[in-house]
Amino acid sequence: MFDRFKLGLNHILPKKGLTELAGWGASRRGGWLTKAVIDIFVWYYKVDMAEASKPDTASYRTFNDFFVRPLKEGARPIDPDATLLALPADGAISQLGRIEGDQIFQAKGHYYSLQALLAGNDTLAEQFQDGEFVTTYLAPRDYHRVHMPCNGILREMIYVPGDLYSVNPLTARNIPNLFARNERVICVFDTDHGPMVQILVGATIVGSIETVWAGTITPPREGVIKRWHYPAADHDGAVVLLKGQEMGRFKLGSTVINLFAPKRVKLAESLEAESKTRLGQPLAIALPQQGETTPLAD
Repeated sequence: MFDRFKLGLNHILPKKGLTELAGWGASRRGGWLTKAVIDIFVWYYKVDMAEASKPDTASYRTFNDFFVRPLKEGARPIDPDATLLALPADGAISQLGRIEGDQIFQAKGHYYSLQALLAGNDTLAEQFQDGEFVTTYLAPRDYHRVHMPCNGILREMIYVPGDLYSVNPLTARNIPNLFARNERVICVFDTDHGPMVQILVGATIVGSIETVWAGTITPPREGVIKRWHYPAADHDGAVVLLKGQEMGRFKLGSTVINLFAPKRVKLAESLEAESKTRLGQPLAIALPQQGETTPLAD
């Protein structure tokens, strides 16, 4: 009954207005009030502040500063083996596995298409048909910076406006096409393991999605698809990110989706739906390719 109530709220609440209000409040400097809100949040969600580079909640000027808190140096070691891909975020696996043609598994009874997820970009979608996908859910207590699974050169970034449904196991089971309906930032990389897409999915109360190369992507929410193209690695303005480097962040939590081309990687056998994830732990192993080139520089 309570689940039905929460799902009903997802449909009737003014999600955009609530998200904008939450984003505004989270960016305010409220002194003792900000610290009190952070302390309540830490207590309620059992946030492990011992991992943070600044464990004292009084050191954060705004709730957003706390929410995107960096971790202590070495808190998430990254295996330097170039054939191993690393998990991009702390959280939990929502779903993972093979993309069946162009269909991605969301939850029991629910699939959504590559074409819908990638905003109708058929050329891009074709590269990932029969490939592999991983959907990682970041709960409120988690570290909310997103990192690179492997070395990559940014090819394109696409902002897709959309709904702002909550993204959690309950909504994934009950709202069709959830991730293809919500606001998202699609980042397309060239890697040693073929093309890779890393998607930052927005949700209710997610006040902002940011990338390290472009800063804040949303807000503002102007209701139009935006595209940015980036030069090759040997040209000015190229964006080259190494395995384990930060690539983006959420100001309030959400979901990361990774797409890999077919026959390029094998997902780690230790991962399954609802598996807890920690940044840097194994995501996949690269499959050997004929005529492999020298890996992107570390």
